[in-house]
Amino acid sequence: MNSVAGGGTIVTFPLLVALGVPSIEANATSTVALLIGIGGGIYGFRREIPPAARWIHLFAPVSVAGGLLGAWLLTRTAERTFDELVPFLLLFATVLFLASDTIRKRFAPGGPATGRWPIACALAGQFAVSTYGGYFGAGIGILMLAALGLMGLSHIHEMNAVKTVLGALINVVAGAYFVWAGLVQWPVALVMVAGSALGYYGGAAWSKRLSAERVRHVVVGIGLILSAVFFWRQFAS
Repeated sequence: MNSVAGGGTIVTFPLLVALGVPSIEANATSTVALLIGIGGGIYGFRREIPPAARWIHLFAPVSVAGGLLGAWLLTRTAERTFDELVPFLLLFATVLFLASDTIRKRFAPGGPATGRWPIACALAGQFAVSTYGGYFGAGIGILMLAALGLMGLSHIHEMNAVKTVLGALINVVAGAYFVWAGLVQWPVALVMVAGSALGYYGGAAWSKRLSAERVRHVVVGIGLILSAVFFWRQFAS
């Protein structure tokens, strides 16, 4: 799914919860297990990274700080509180994924924004997105594309390069913190790492046969169903 259309976390996280992994540990384990795809994602945008280096250097420090803060906040959240947040987080990520095409098509015209206040607002927004990413993670790429579009960036491949590198920084920092905090269930994570490797690197061939739009519809459908299930489990059962 991540190779073709993205949205893998929408499935991996609730699957771990369904298998009995506590929700906070499931979130941490899913984050760490999916890190293996980062190298392939960055390599895919290797030609677009140099032209976008200015934006990567600008946003990298706040991305690292926000990712670390989000991971720290997760470790300070009570399990019951996080369980109550899960349905809303899943629904939020699913709605973001559903709206991803609309967001991509509505980038602000013109050149990149300049000036102290636009840059300050962009940095604050990236810090907020990074904090959310360290805390839960699903949908941060879509949020970053929207923010970059509002800043006036319009070259989609360079924007994807910035999004990919910054997303990698957020997930690596958060994953490292989760490992340090002892939240990762390694037997489960290692099985997921093997599946992730096959999915990311073998998915390149399948991506040529499968429609990204069709996969996206499947992801959204799964996300909506899982959101409904978690709402029912948490508030109606």
